[in-house]
Parts: sequence; C-alpha cells; structure tokens
Amino acid sequence: MGQAPSALENCINAVGNGRTGFVGYPSNPLYQLQWVKPYNLDVSVTPAAVVRPQTAQDISLVIQCANANGKKVQAKSGGHSYANYGLGGANGAVAIDMVNFQHFRMDNVTWQATVGAGTRLGEVTKKMHDAGGRAMAHGVCPDVGTGGHATIGGLGPMSRMWGSCLDHVLEVEVVTADGKVQRASNTQNSDLFWGLKGAGASFGVITEFVFRTHPEPKSVVQYSYTFSFGKQADMAPIYSSWQDLIADPKFDRRFGTMFIMFPLGAIITGTFYGTQAEYEASGIPAKLPKTSNSTLAVNDWLGSLVHDAETEALYLSNLATPFYSKSLAFTKDTLIPTKSFKDLFTWVDNADKGTLLWFIIFDAAGGAINDVAPDATSYGHRDKLLFYQSYVVGFPLLGKTKDFVTGFHNQILAKAPAGATGTYAGYVDPALTDGQQQYWGGNLDRLMQLKSKWDAGDLFHNPQSVRLPGAKRR
Repeated sequence: MGQAPSALENCINAVGNGRTGFVGYPSNPLYQLQWVKPYNLDVSVTPAAVVRPQTAQDISLVIQCANANGKKVQAKSGGHSYANYGLGGANGAVAIDMVNFQHFRMDNVTWQATVGAGTRLGEVTKKMHDAGGRAMAHGVCPDVGTGGHATIGGLGPMSRMWGSCLDHVLEVEVVTADGKVQRASNTQNSDLFWGLKGAGASFGVITEFVFRTHPEPKSVVQYSYTFSFGKQADMAPIYSSWQDLIADPKFDRRFGTMFIMFPLGAIITGTFYGTQAEYEASGIPAKLPKTSNSTLAVNDWLGSLVHDAETEALYLSNLATPFYSKSLAFTKDTLIPTKSFKDLFTWVDNADKGTLLWFIIFDAAGGAINDVAPDATSYGHRDKLLFYQSYVVGFPLLGKTKDFVTGFHNQILAKAPAGATGTYAGYVDPALTDGQQQYWGGNLDRLMQLKSKWDAGDLFHNPQSVRLPGAKRR
C-alpha cells in the first residue's frame, strides 16, 4: 500500500486537476531522469516536486501551494545552471519547469518580439529570423533557456555590439511571491523590473518577455586560430597579444572573441559582424597572433549561429556531466599584467589535473554593455572588459581535478592587480562564500531592500540568491 500524498502533493494535484505530465514527485519511477534532469551531475538535488504548468494562473496556484507548505520555489527554463539552481540548488524545493511556455509573436510595426520564458535560444533565433529577419544579442548555446539567460545577463559574441540579452528586455509578465500575475517594465512595477534584469530568480517566475530587436547582420566573418605547443607556457606571448587587442579602447565593437586553453594547446576564436572587407579594414587581423593553422568563413546570420553553436559544443557540452567551474571578471585596471603570463601558464603545465577534459576560456566583454550605467539594471558588471572561466569534467569528478581549477583561480587572484573581484552570475559557483557580493557587487544592497518588498518570506530561494537585509550571506 503506497504512502498517502502529502499536503503539498494534494495541493499541487488539485491545481493539475488530473492533467497528464503536470507534476512529478520523488516517488515517481525514474524521477531524476524524466522530471529533474540535472545539468551538473556532481550536484545532487531532489526537488519536492517538479511542476510543468501551462498557464500563468497554474504558476500562481502552485506558488500558493508552496507558500502554504513552507517550500521554496525556483523556475527552470533551459536548466543549464552550473549548480542546478533551477531545481532549487538543494533538496526540497518546488521546481517550476517552463517547458510549456514557448509562445512567440512579432509586432511588425514596432519590431518587438514577445517570447515565452521556456523558449530555448536556438528556437528564439529561428523564430525571429522567420518573423522578418530580426535578431537580438544572446549567447551561442542553443539549448540555454530564455528565462534564465535574459534575467541573469545573457552574454554572447554580439554583446559588445548590441549589449547583453537583458538590455533588450522591455517588459515582462511575472508571477510574484503573493501569487499575483502582473506586468513589469520601466513604467509599471519599475523597481521589480530593475531587480528582474540581473537577479530574476530571486524575485519571481517570468512567463514571457517583450524584447526589442535589430535587423539581422547580412554578413558575419568568423575565424579560428589554433596553436599547438608542447607546453602551455609557450602560449604566453600569444595570450599577451590577444589581451592587448581586447584592452585597446578602439577595439571594434563589431568583434567578439575568446582565447581558449585546452590540453593540446589553445585556440583564438572570433566573430565580426560585417563583411570581410570591413573586417580587414578594421585592422583586427593585423593585430592577431599569426599561425598557419587557421580558418576563416563568411556566413549569413543563421549560418554564423550554427557555427558558434558547434564551437560551443566542443567546450560547454549540452550533455549532463559531472563538472566544476571557477571564474572571475576583469576591468581594464585589473587585467592580468604581461609579466605574469609565463608563470601562470607554466603553473598549468605543472598542475596535476586528474582529467583530460578541461579547458580555460578568456572571453572579451565591454563595448555596448559598458555604455549602460552600473545601477541602471541589477546586472553587476558594467565595467568589465574580460571574463575567464575554467571548466573540468570527470567520470567521476575527483578532488584533485577540482583542486586544479581552484589552484588556477588562486594563481589568477595572486597575479591580478588588487581589486580584481566579481563574476558573472551565469557562471554560478556554489563554493563561493560571498556569492551574492561577487555576482551583484554594488547593486546588492538595493537588491536586498527590494527583496524585503517583493519577497519578504524568501519564497524564491537558492543557495546564493538575494538575501533579505540582515540575513547571512553565503
């Protein structure tokens, strides 16, 4: 004889009213595989329930069930959180899976797009293209969900030209902690809107976004330069040339680029939004390190995103794996000094990594992102020019493998100028003891006050979400 449903289950079951596929519980067979689907297999999370609502009213009622039963709530869009925060990040939360929210419409007068929060970026790109050749800035991994991406930042190769994904958000529909379905924009619930644009998981469940869009670029130049050396230390001069390029204040905003270290060497990738003639006239090719192992292609907009997705798949797999990551953001004044490159890369050579599945990415930022005032949205990194993140995978993930990326991170901190701090909340790191400060910086105090107004009961919670004033920061 099975165990009687809990009060939470009875409440959610009543909302679902017998609909197939509405909710899953830990008692369901294959719960982890079919309902939970964690992205990071090294972080064990078992939600009290995973709900797949169909309407905003469903979400409202589920939130009321969670409130009545003392459960925390987190929304899951694409589910790519590095610490499974879309599932709550710890056992016992109610996870709201937004998979059914994939509606789309384009206003052909304003060219504003309304997009359901469960739509993946690959689908957003295709739907905008089909609706009039429109586009917006976002990342290159096609399986990332719009809901998390557009509320945490949303960085990608076109961000230097157009700004972050959240900079394109004009309005949202959101379900707040009281279960109310409401709109938020610069003119309606503007304080909530400010918080949602950078720290959305702490303030509500967004069901849809209204985005401003751009005409698609007609031509996109993409290249990769691959360097193979016996030692990582031999790449120090290559990295130095690349960092000098991205630190140049005249660095063309139409250009996005990454430097990626991996076991066999390094690769520099780049995307230029313009023609090949414009790319060559920009002066960028002359400033890049030279190698005989290089490729260059000229694509249309959709072709460029397919190329980016294929490159991303080589490093940040869409497959669930046990992995760990560390990261840091740099301003112009806190970039790693040239004198430290050789020692830093030599340290990588000598480190015991415990895996062959590792890489370290340095990703250029700045440009249009920096044009927005630091306090215009809750996103906390308007002054940053560069992000780095390390990424290791292990089957199993060994302690010494985590020690490798932690050790590299400590080397970075030791060699960077004083004041190097902060990291992108999209690269969430559960090991940080001051995660909130690292993610939101100077906007954190205002976010904490906003939490008191919109979610005084801390319903929308994960281990590193915005805390109420006076609460312990982790």
